[in-house]
Amino acid sequence: MESYPTVPGSDRDGRRPPAGGVRPEILASWQRSQSLGIDRERADLPVERDLDPDSRLIRAAAPVLTRLCERFSGVPVTVALADSRANIVERWGDPAGLELMDAASLVPGANVDERFMGTSSVSMVLSTRAPFVVVGHEHFLHELKELTCMAAPVRDPVGGTVRGAVNLSVPRALADPRMALVLQDATERIGERLLELSTARELELMHSFHQARERGGHAELDLGSGELSRLAGTAPPLAAQERLTLLERAVDLISSTGETFAEVPLAGSRVAVLRRRELHHGDAEGAAVEVSFRDALGTDALGTGTAAAPDGRHVPLLNRPTEAAGANTPGPAAEPPAAGPADAWLLLVGEPGVGRLAAEARGRLSLRNEAGARLGTTLDMRRTAEELAEIAVPRFADLVVVDLVEGVLAGEEPPPGRLRPGVALRRVAVWAGEGSRDTMTGGVNEPSGFPAGTPQARCLDTGRPVTDSVMTAALADDPGDRVHPVDLLGEGEHSYLAAPLSARGSLLGLAGFYRRGRAKPYEQDDLTLAGELAARTAISIDNARRYRREHHASLTLQRSLLPHVLPRLSTVDLASRYLPADARAGVGGDWFDAIPLSGMRVALVVGDVPGNGLQAAATMGRLRTAVRTLAGLDLLPEEVLAHLDDLVSRTPDDSAGEQDPATGATCLYAIYDPVSCRCTAARAGHPPPAVLTPGGKAQLIGLPAGPPLGLGGLQPYESATVDLPPGSLLTMYTDGLLKESRGYGDTDARTGQLLASLEHAGPALEDICDRVADTLPPGGPHDDVALLLARVHALPEERVACWEFPSEPSAVARARALTRAQLAEWGMSELDFNTGLVVSELVTNAVRYGGQGPVSLRLLRDDSLICEVSDRSNTSPRIRRAATTEEGGRGLFLVAQYTKSWGARYMPQGKTVWAEQIPQPEQPAPETDEQALLAMFDDPG
Repeated sequence: MESYPTVPGSDRDGRRPPAGGVRPEILASWQRSQSLGIDRERADLPVERDLDPDSRLIRAAAPVLTRLCERFSGVPVTVALADSRANIVERWGDPAGLELMDAASLVPGANVDERFMGTSSVSMVLSTRAPFVVVGHEHFLHELKELTCMAAPVRDPVGGTVRGAVNLSVPRALADPRMALVLQDATERIGERLLELSTARELELMHSFHQARERGGHAELDLGSGELSRLAGTAPPLAAQERLTLLERAVDLISSTGETFAEVPLAGSRVAVLRRRELHHGDAEGAAVEVSFRDALGTDALGTGTAAAPDGRHVPLLNRPTEAAGANTPGPAAEPPAAGPADAWLLLVGEPGVGRLAAEARGRLSLRNEAGARLGTTLDMRRTAEELAEIAVPRFADLVVVDLVEGVLAGEEPPPGRLRPGVALRRVAVWAGEGSRDTMTGGVNEPSGFPAGTPQARCLDTGRPVTDSVMTAALADDPGDRVHPVDLLGEGEHSYLAAPLSARGSLLGLAGFYRRGRAKPYEQDDLTLAGELAARTAISIDNARRYRREHHASLTLQRSLLPHVLPRLSTVDLASRYLPADARAGVGGDWFDAIPLSGMRVALVVGDVPGNGLQAAATMGRLRTAVRTLAGLDLLPEEVLAHLDDLVSRTPDDSAGEQDPATGATCLYAIYDPVSCRCTAARAGHPPPAVLTPGGKAQLIGLPAGPPLGLGGLQPYESATVDLPPGSLLTMYTDGLLKESRGYGDTDARTGQLLASLEHAGPALEDICDRVADTLPPGGPHDDVALLLARVHALPEERVACWEFPSEPSAVARARALTRAQLAEWGMSELDFNTGLVVSELVTNAVRYGGQGPVSLRLLRDDSLICEVSDRSNTSPRIRRAATTEEGGRGLFLVAQYTKSWGARYMPQGKTVWAEQIPQPEQPAPETDEQALLAMFDDPG
């Protein structure tokens, strides 16, 4: 199976596409799901806990779907009811099927939207507003590929809005086209029951309407492709402005006493034909308005056709009669004749006296519902403000502007209390519809302020919505009072409504709504609606502000914990890259480090902490600090990892039962010695490093695979040593470089791309980093990526001097003489006295306490001079305070005084004590204060 479906006929990477091909809408859904990073093996579905168990939708659907399951008794069918937000509200069906749904987390309250579980029949229905079938291989989740899922929308008969969807799942082998027809009949019955739960007068009018209208239509399902055809199943899509125009015209028809039809021109040479039907039931008198569509030439815009039956036959679709028996038909002069078969959709039902009020109430409710679904889709304050403007135009306003407090945009806490005139604001959104997208500016991203007495200042001062009128001609004469976007409004008098953006007791800014002209001034109901829209927007903006503040803190923490500049070393050239999975957040748990060690060696480290965000950054900093501390002890790589594992495994007593956030972290620790040109490395659950030798091929270094940190009790850590010729390129990375998706995918292929990018890269390390980064997916990495490159060099032989002496007192004088001669050869005679003292003390200690065996002396010359003395003892040297009368105990103290740093490292057999000095020939050495030096050894008291 491909990572996403391919278009029929394609042959990607030599593999054929799934049988039957993939429909374009399924392909688009797969690509969206892929970009969202949804796990195909197991989706993580959010669960809504506060479901209404007695909602109108459940009460209408429960008896219908119970009978539907009874009809399929003996067949492993499951039925799920989802609301308009894709939350599963109830399930019915075979017990075995329900257990499978539980295993897939498809429980009541789970959201099955495409954003969370990828392609599914419910998500396709709610996005297309039409019946849909997803067949087997078209599912995004692997565990659903053995099912055929059919879904149909549940529509409210009044207005035609989709209130939810019903999904019927059945094993592919048992799927039958008639199941889709039965499912559609069930959803239509649910719609009728929704009407039955309406008010008595609405119920009476709709009952009259259904009696006057003959309903028909057939559907056919092709199981091979999953295509479902149904005549008049869904009205053609309408733009928001077009739907608003049709509703307003329908209100006029219902309120009219003589008009029975109307024509409304639409985009694309289409014409909407509205027909009014008289309704009578008891004392309720009203009308229904149906809408049909045709092109400008008068032909049916939808056309007719056939549907493919399972046996290959083409069955003609039955057409619904254009006029129902018993309906009041206008005379031939009043209405144009129907041109061919046409479908009509119910647009509005109402009574002449209350039609306009009902339509406006439905419009406000629809606007609230849309705001709940569309506001706050991103954690971006500017985008949230733009969403409010796009929702309100054109149904509530002709022009919307949004201004936010400057400090809020920066993530700061909003000022307490009301906002006084003169507060610093910035305009973040201006919207007047699609037609003005490329032409208007309206002061976006510019500072804004409102003097006292303006409606905006009153709104900010009182914290309540305010209405006013705007005279653009008067404002144009006084530039100082131009608090409204005059250029966008045009000449004349306009209606204005200001609503405060208030969240959690603080004002974040305000939203301004404009209606051109005075034909529809804002009323009290509009004030309430604007206040609700502004309140929802403010909550989303405040959430985005809090996220911005936390993100800034996380990013600051992580950047302070990662190395700002890699050390400049003469024996190793270094380069690095850090690529977060979320480019906007930029915070993750991957890290790298390069730590200079004694003997001109260097420790190279790369690690990966699970998760991301503030906790991952803090955990990464804790582990990196621990690694640097352990590296300072000159431990072997396997010992460093063992200490790290012990650190993660230990749990404080007050947090018993809790797991360390670092559990499962991985780490790769390597030490390169430029004298021997050897690299010793060990790994804890981390991918092995790659090496490219001069003139050779890039390959992975075979290292024993240790367990991740916190799980080291499973097996001990082991290291391996490899020879690296001078000029070799060592590449260390985290597993995000190998991931094609949230899972690992084909890691062998990704590893091959990495090695190929190393082989074909140039000599510059920064260019190699860029070339490796180019191997990542086009949309960026699916996990954080840390990359560390090291080109190693050997320390020239002329900079190294080594001697070995027998463990006897005479070795001290000989070591001092050889050292003096070597310093003279290197031109470092200014260090003769200090180095002679250091060598004497270290060799003397090795002879006295180093046990049996030879004593080795090594001098290394670089920017500093390093003296190393090795013996066969593992005893640890330490400085102590010698009493005045003691003859010994001052050697290491003197070594520490005359060198920049000193220490000891341990080998499999013995230890090495080293001391480093920095030559400063341009500055004369200060004279030693002998009295002050001796005073340091006086007995205390």
